[in-house]
Amino acid sequence: MKIRTLYLFLFLICISCKNDEKLTFKPIILNEKKCAECPIVEITVPKALGKNKIDAVVNTAITEEIVSLLTFGERYDAKTIQEATASFNMGFEELQQIYPDETTLWEAKISGEVVYEDKNVLTIRLDAYLFTGGAHGFSPSRFLNFDKNKGVVLENDALFSKLEDFKKLAENKFRKQEDIPLEAPINSTGFMFDGNEFYLPDNIGYTQEGIQLLYEQYEVASYADGPIKLVLPFDEVKKHLVLKTKPKS
Repeated sequence: MKIRTLYLFLFLICISCKNDEKLTFKPIILNEKKCAECPIVEITVPKALGKNKIDAVVNTAITEEIVSLLTFGERYDAKTIQEATASFNMGFEELQQIYPDETTLWEAKISGEVVYEDKNVLTIRLDAYLFTGGAHGFSPSRFLNFDKNKGVVLENDALFSKLEDFKKLAENKFRKQEDIPLEAPINSTGFMFDGNEFYLPDNIGYTQEGIQLLYEQYEVASYADGPIKLVLPFDEVKKHLVLKTKPKS
């Protein structure tokens, strides 16, 4: 009887391990302002703590996105967050040398969070605010989608079994949301799609509500219009998804 109980206990532990689908993260926080006249750099993003391939891929992808946001000028070959921060600071210093009377401080604030995860898919969203002078700052966002089983980043075209079919569905939903008649040109109500043809945004991600399409400022509309978001529920898009998943209850 005791042996049976032991086997049952071990079996339940194994089942529990298999059902534990989520990666383990801890926050990485960087808050840098070396002097009163120095740029403000604040970064708070998740770091995967596991030893599997997917953990390394997630951390590398996050680092690369932050580096691309912070690196100032093509001549700075930054590979780490610290190097990219230094590049951002040097860019400000160079501007000060050219325009010594310019007193407006640069800012870079980047945050990240897991917005979706199940046994197959992980999505992290990065939100940033960057100000390097001018009338206003820039607030880019990035969706990073991962195939947890293969341990790879999922590019947008890898999310869908037939990209053109998904695009047609997305256009119909976009027109309905934005009150654009089906028979009218996509820019007939003031949008600015290149070539007057609908296209998917650079940012597509899994969320708890469904697949989100996120057009950033200036991508298809004016700055004043802000980002434009379209969410397609999973039950409407599941036939188009390569990884047919839904949020864990």
